[in-house]
Amino acid sequence: MDFTLHQLQCFDAVITEGSLQAAADKLLRAQPSVSSAVKNLEEQLGLPLLDRSGYRVRLTEPGRSFHQRTRALLQELRALKTHATQLAMGEESELHVVIGDLCPLPESLALLRRFFDGCPDTRLHLHFEAISGPWERLFDAKADLILHHIDKSDPRLEFMDLFAVRLIPVVAPGFLRFPISPSITPEQMRDFVQCVIRDTAHRLVPHDYYLLEGARTWTVSDQLMKKELIVQGMGWGHLPHYLIKGELEGGKLLPITGEHFKGGQVDLVAARRRDAPHGPIANRLWQFIGQEAAALVPRSIGSAAAVPRISNRRTSGEPADLA
Repeated sequence: MDFTLHQLQCFDAVITEGSLQAAADKLLRAQPSVSSAVKNLEEQLGLPLLDRSGYRVRLTEPGRSFHQRTRALLQELRALKTHATQLAMGEESELHVVIGDLCPLPESLALLRRFFDGCPDTRLHLHFEAISGPWERLFDAKADLILHHIDKSDPRLEFMDLFAVRLIPVVAPGFLRFPISPSITPEQMRDFVQCVIRDTAHRLVPHDYYLLEGARTWTVSDQLMKKELIVQGMGWGHLPHYLIKGELEGGKLLPITGEHFKGGQVDLVAARRRDAPHGPIANRLWQFIGQEAAALVPRSIGSAAAVPRISNRRTSGEPADLA
């Protein structure tokens, strides 16, 4: 019963992709080659793994049990290959780090400067991305690490919680033609320009967080520009509390939080791929962020130490809206 790795990969691809042709496309092989590999696997095992009586192939009961073990084996193999790649890697000549639009720039840059001062032979490529942009770079293997919010249920990611970012809907004094109250409705706000952040992702479906349907919008590239437009009375929108604490205390911005505009909260994290190899410099940076996470907390929201947690498990809560 000497079945091969190729046979197992073909069998798994047929199930995960849904058809022989789709499996062949994924594996960059001819469809007859994939079909032959699966049939040979069944013959060697003496088990009918696939039910071919319908329009689409389906797992038999023995096939379902065998596929579960096959997936576990293939996952272990991928992990072993990743580990071997990491062992073979020397110190990286460059690293790509993405700062997301909700990340505090002064604190983030200061932390990265301190780390890379000790790595003179590694070039830092620093990218600024908004909304879905950091995720796209990470999953396209164009980033080693991102500072952003993520879907914590995604098993491909490991992350460290840094701090929670509160998002508050705000306007400038005199911007509205009616008194501010907790009962302001979306219908009332529809006549006013809403400032939103431009999603920098090119392929992912754009995310329109807190976008008021039917309202005029002005799109900007970052939170600082958005803040300035709102302070100047050119629109309204949601902004990070740490960025506008002084303006709120000084009366330059007014919250319109209430029954219909509740604001939100998002967890800022450091994240990287679990299923990708990381060299010694990338691992040192990961550890450094874990040790120095408190330095990323903006002074405007207090100096309480952040407690980083490395994880790849889901936590409760929905992503906050960012428009």
